[in-house]
Amino acid sequence: MNDLKRKSLTRKPVEWIRVRTRCSYGSNRRISGNSAGFAASVFAVSVSLLQIPLAAAQDNRPIPYPTFPAPQFLSAVEAGTRTPTGEPGPEYWTNTAEYRINATLSPWSITLRGSEEVIYHNNSPDTLRRIVVNLYQNLHSEGVVRSEEVQVTGGMHVSQVALNGTDLVEARPVSVWRRQPGPVGTSYSIRGTKMTIQVPEGVAPGESARLNMSWSFEVPERGAPRMGQDGEVYYLGYWYPQVAVYDDLKGWDMDPYAGEGEFYMGYADYDVSITVPEGWLVGATGELQNDYAVLTEQTRSRLASVATADSAVRVVTADDRGAGRSTADSPTGALTWRFTAENVRDFAFGTSASYVWDAWRAEVGDIDSDGESDYAMIHTLYRPDARTWDQAVKYSAFSIEFLSQTVMPYPYPQMTSVEGIIGGGMEYPMITLIGGNRNERTLMSVTIHELAHMWFPMIVGQDEKAYTWMDEGMVTFNENDGEELYWETPIWPSEQQMYLIIARSEIEEPSMKHADSYRSPFARNVAHYAKPGITFHALRGIVGDDRFYEALQEYTRRWAFKHPSPWDMFNTFEDVLDTELDWFFRSWVYETWVLDQAVASVEQTAGGIEVTIADYGLTPMPAPVRVKYADGRVEDQVVPVDHWLDDNVTVTLTYPAGDVLEVEIDPEGYYSDINVANNVWVKPDGATH
Repeated sequence: MNDLKRKSLTRKPVEWIRVRTRCSYGSNRRISGNSAGFAASVFAVSVSLLQIPLAAAQDNRPIPYPTFPAPQFLSAVEAGTRTPTGEPGPEYWTNTAEYRINATLSPWSITLRGSEEVIYHNNSPDTLRRIVVNLYQNLHSEGVVRSEEVQVTGGMHVSQVALNGTDLVEARPVSVWRRQPGPVGTSYSIRGTKMTIQVPEGVAPGESARLNMSWSFEVPERGAPRMGQDGEVYYLGYWYPQVAVYDDLKGWDMDPYAGEGEFYMGYADYDVSITVPEGWLVGATGELQNDYAVLTEQTRSRLASVATADSAVRVVTADDRGAGRSTADSPTGALTWRFTAENVRDFAFGTSASYVWDAWRAEVGDIDSDGESDYAMIHTLYRPDARTWDQAVKYSAFSIEFLSQTVMPYPYPQMTSVEGIIGGGMEYPMITLIGGNRNERTLMSVTIHELAHMWFPMIVGQDEKAYTWMDEGMVTFNENDGEELYWETPIWPSEQQMYLIIARSEIEEPSMKHADSYRSPFARNVAHYAKPGITFHALRGIVGDDRFYEALQEYTRRWAFKHPSPWDMFNTFEDVLDTELDWFFRSWVYETWVLDQAVASVEQTAGGIEVTIADYGLTPMPAPVRVKYADGRVEDQVVPVDHWLDDNVTVTLTYPAGDVLEVEIDPEGYYSDINVANNVWVKPDGATH
């Protein structure tokens, strides 16, 4: 086990738990606080919550309505591909593909040329009369609609398209208003970042189609976005024609790539050959198959030593760079690197003559059930002057091990982090691109964030464009948890403050919005990163660590290598937790409501200390209330969310008599309350109880 794993990955559980009766679709999902089956537990109180005297409110409050599933989700449930409990249905399917790609990168002409054969398998019950292909590089074409400025390079030049061995003709548009479809059965059309191939005879259920395509494009300049080149480093993402997703909810994904929103991709096997100049190192999705042909004996020997190493190995140092030292010599001046990958949703690679190479290994659990730990190789490629990158392999190993324990064992054989091009980071299966020149804290933060994306959305294939919060929010949760463990310092307060800044403004927008539809980048970032991250953190605070991770792990297990919708996530969490959560997801994901719970008053009575809690916001949440006494006693009670859902806006709790020094709502800091000043009551100087 690596040294970094000697830290405990177990958090102390939080023990306020609320269980409610789940309701089926179509029923009234609001349940009163006196419903049978309701229960709550608190830290150390001996009085049941059902015995707490709840003050009758004079004012009513809006009650969150259910998270109504989309019509296509209900149709999928009826068809048996989805279920109301969040599991994939007995009829669930995904279409898959096999890619064989040959690519040549020419740094001198700043051009990539490629050809591919794709075998597309129709596992759906539908006959497909067309095949849709994503041409993401056309974001850089003239006249393409986009949500941000990019370098215009002309986009992707497609020189050949063939279907089942027959060359197709492009159907050119006659005008903006009328398109010329071309001869039936022999055409394809390109509109922006989408290519549509007509298949008049159809691809029947259980059958496959073979596509052959050739293309080229000028590699755009750095951060273009999410890929590109800076003259030294080339990173190729979204660089080949990729068949779009066809799923059980909406059929073909026709959402264009506009730059801001990210991606929705299907699963496939890849066999990719990449030709680059000799002396250039390559990191990519998948495993290198021909190390003997592209690496020197010294490089291969060092790489092999990683399998038993207890610390990082410098596979290629600054002095080792170049043909004949790190890579083999070639009579043509070029080498072809071959990588293969199974069951991944994309393929990317980075390459440079300036890179050095570190490697280590990460313990990921017993994947093959043989009773022994399995390991994934960890690689980092970076320029030697990139600040703190000599620590990157350690951060990557920690991230993979932490996430393997808390989410799901990492199923892939390797993970590569490469430096350059962009300011932040960008994820791809088994490889991530991270900008250089960082201090240790920011490099660690970006590393664990990008590597958490290996689970969401690389393994759990969520639609990042339509529901970005499912992806970035869960990753933000994983990132903060991992950072707190690694640095042994609080991280969540800063994430909460990021949300509270916009929540106190008039520009907040809900998380449940399409990624390309936000009015401001700040609103989009908070809605997709900080807010859903603190939302999952708050849910963990409600149900406790063990139950939250049980639900998260079950969601990951159920939807690994599949395409879940938000309702699959909602229903899985409700199913595992046996808790109705529409009020929670409606308030935090769909709306811009705020939480504002307050200590309204603290009074001494004949029966003890009466603490009145008021709820001024629209977001209902359980209210954990802690009372501290001068003699050191601490008493905790929890106002169940059912009380607020029963139209109340205040509640009075009775605590044992004594000299009270402080009353605090949410003492563990799990919630993002809009006004934390009124969450705490402190005994005034000179006052007595």
